[in-house]
Amino acid sequence: MNARLKFILITLATLVAVGVTGSLGFWQLSRAAEKQSRQTAMDTQSAKSPLTADALHAAPDGAGLLHQRARLRGNWHSSSLVFLENRPMAGRVGFLVLMPFELEGGKGALVVQRGWVPRGFVDRTLLPSIDTPAGIVEIEGRMSLPPSDLYALGAPTSGAIRQNLDLPQWRIDTGLPLMALSLQQTGVSSEGLLRDWPIVSLGVEKNYGYAAQWFGMAGLFALLYLWFQVIRRFIFHPKEATPDA
Repeated sequence: MNARLKFILITLATLVAVGVTGSLGFWQLSRAAEKQSRQTAMDTQSAKSPLTADALHAAPDGAGLLHQRARLRGNWHSSSLVFLENRPMAGRVGFLVLMPFELEGGKGALVVQRGWVPRGFVDRTLLPSIDTPAGIVEIEGRMSLPPSDLYALGAPTSGAIRQNLDLPQWRIDTGLPLMALSLQQTGVSSEGLLRDWPIVSLGVEKNYGYAAQWFGMAGLFALLYLWFQVIRRFIFHPKEATPDA
């Protein structure tokens, strides 16, 4: 191949490689900026004063309440207890315990993620007894989306053990106007429930790490080109830089 043509093709290939990897690096930086903005908004929500029943009653759709803390008074509907199966916590597989909570003064109701319990290894249908105080109680927690759905075959399950929570159907089953958002109950583990909820983080540092990798690859391509096509070719081996006759 003609030396000049080879040099041109290598130059073009290097420009394309540097351009693509550099663009991917900047794309990761833009993703990091988006996530950082969302993370800041989440942290701002978490720093607000705890919500009350009045605030929830004024926004039954949960608009603008996600990630806020809440301190609520009301009573449990223990007869509507649900165990979502195959939900891990602290490296173990078990059940996520859900229970409706009716706010004091008839100001609505919401699903509370009360905590987690391990499943039985011999019989998974053997469910633990969940200590549920009667009457008016006060609970604290963080507003969150309902538990995410897992892949399930067939129709939605019913009964005490379920794969996923069908919120519209549960509204019908309980007869309660359950809010679109749920509450992750916080505080020390109690009532036989573990509350080791994962820290809400969007992983901004991962995007910065990916960006560094892409920029590193772009720099490597540029350095290899500089060494083999400029320094080595024109300085150390000037005869190789002479085009073929």
